[in-house]
Amino acid sequence: MDSSLVYLVQTDTTVGFSSSNDEKLSLIKQRPTNQKILQTVDSFKTLKQNTRVPKEFRKRVRNSKKTTFIYPNTHSFRVISKDDRFFRFIHKFKSLYSTSANLTTKSFDFDFAYKNSDIVVLSKDGFSEKGSSSIFKINKKKIKKIR
Repeated sequence: MDSSLVYLVQTDTTVGFSSSNDEKLSLIKQRPTNQKILQTVDSFKTLKQNTRVPKEFRKRVRNSKKTTFIYPNTHSFRVISKDDRFFRFIHKFKSLYSTSANLTTKSFDFDFAYKNSDIVVLSKDGFSEKGSSSIFKINKKKIKKIR
């Protein structure tokens, strides 16, 4: 499996595009390439290789479900639960950029998503648009809810 391809997949939160190429995802969504895209990771070990979680928030990060954190290094990550179906997909890559499969500010459109993906990963349940993840920005001592 090639991580630079764009995968259309049911993520832990909603239907999304996943790839190791964040610029490609930005172009598809027609959003500025300097706007950062979150990364989904398969474990806290992988998270630790990419960022440092401030000591004060380690327990909160570890116990959070379907929550994205923006870390002091300005990168954002969401750890996928081993119980989630999306885990089997993300575990093959360890880490991928992930974004909803729609144009920026628009709702999910299967035709748009299908045309702009290289590979469609379809499960027996199909695709369903669900709520997005909560987002928190953390630094050494403070936490702020973004969404």
